[in-house]
Amino acid sequence: MSGSAEAALRSSPTDGDTALALVIAWSAAEPWRAGEVAFFTRLDCLEVLGQMPASDRDRDARVRFFRQRPGKLEPTPPLRGPGISSEELSIRLLSDGLHIERLGPSQALLRGTPVSRCVLTPGDTLLLEGKLLLRCTRRALSLPPLRHFPEACSGAFGDTDAFGLVGESPAAWRLRDQVAFAARSDLHTLILGPSGAGKERVARAAHALSRRAAQPFIARNAATFPPGLVDAELFGNIKNYPNPGMPGRPGLVGAAAGGTLFLDEIGELPSSIHANLLRVLDADGEYQRLGETTPRRADFRLLAATNRPPDALKYDLLARMTLRVTVTGIEERIDDIPLFVRYLLRRAAQRSPELMCRFARHENGDYCVTGELIEHLLHRRFTSHMRELDSLLWQALADGTGSIVALPGSPDVLPGSPDRRRASGVPPRSWPGDAPPDRHARSFEPTADEIRACIAQEEGNLARASRALGLTSRYALYRLLKKHEIDVAGLRDASSCPARGFARAR
Repeated sequence: MSGSAEAALRSSPTDGDTALALVIAWSAAEPWRAGEVAFFTRLDCLEVLGQMPASDRDRDARVRFFRQRPGKLEPTPPLRGPGISSEELSIRLLSDGLHIERLGPSQALLRGTPVSRCVLTPGDTLLLEGKLLLRCTRRALSLPPLRHFPEACSGAFGDTDAFGLVGESPAAWRLRDQVAFAARSDLHTLILGPSGAGKERVARAAHALSRRAAQPFIARNAATFPPGLVDAELFGNIKNYPNPGMPGRPGLVGAAAGGTLFLDEIGELPSSIHANLLRVLDADGEYQRLGETTPRRADFRLLAATNRPPDALKYDLLARMTLRVTVTGIEERIDDIPLFVRYLLRRAAQRSPELMCRFARHENGDYCVTGELIEHLLHRRFTSHMRELDSLLWQALADGTGSIVALPGSPDVLPGSPDRRRASGVPPRSWPGDAPPDRHARSFEPTADEIRACIAQEEGNLARASRALGLTSRYALYRLLKKHEIDVAGLRDASSCPARGFARAR
């Protein structure tokens, strides 16, 4: 495809039309291209990825990237930058995935292992060392147009929108439309999602999009209410009541009058306390301060968040939370991780400009990061999502010894320059929570002597030797045998080695 993506859009595909795609996760020369996508829809059609020569008129044979947004598919210029050749990869869509062959001089790494050929399926990443990181995914050819979120507030591609939400993935745009609908409805809303996924950010966006935007936004973690003082915290009290010396206060409901009250972790409250909110959530908003005999009324909107299932709340409280907004975790928005990294580094620079001044920046102002760092994050399993990602980046900043934000323990290498890690053979240090390293995994190509010694040790069994060397398959070993002109005497199945076998790593 990629040229056929434009034709696919013109033919108005349904929302269910999906295709295998490659998403730019990192570009050394053009970091602003993170999030762009190239679709592949034509079976057994060879396409070439690389800079497009001025004389190249056969554009259909070239991989084209697009900026995909609801109702739009905007083509972007060909890849540029030092070191990007006119033919880096050939890509062919077959029934089992995207078949990739390296054409250019850049080393291609599939999860750290050099490959000349491979098959990519959704979730796989391919790093053109020092140049480009691609992630394979399956995505709808067309995102449905926005129904509620104002398009004028979308912001530039890859940046935060006007309300602080980040992301260009289909899940990110679904979330924006959910938030905008909830905001305009002005109904009490329950925000669901795992811890650290950004539920308070979503609540602030819903407030900013609502008619209450000019009024107060009051946020409180419900789990911090002191036992026995929940009523005073929520509804306030008169002076010296219920305890002598206690100052008078309006309570959270009174402070939020006209605006929005956000109660985080409402599921941590005992169900017996849920009843305290029921009356004020009814249509008239009636409540009473402690020590007062006259009831009050508050026009406010409650946004409550929990990381528990909705049925963990008291059923009558749940019935008053009319709408639901679900904030997905990072595992459902992996294509947005490079954009999250950009946002968090910018925020770090605002908070600690003196600490960030030593890190190199691109011409557009973004901080330089390594492709290995982004690739690691794309394959990491997160437990506390955005909060964990932010913590990992701060650790990388603290551990870094040079000017590039890199995986802790890896050398400081400018994007586009050779990676000294493979020359030294020193693997990067793991972050807390990383999966145990594969004992067969290796990040550099074995030498001829290592290959000969391993084959001798495995008594000529190439399948076992390839595993012991940390290669993706015995076909990768066949390629190295040919490269180093190693003659394996007595190898009966050498003649069955396919000329264009594919190495596949899972």
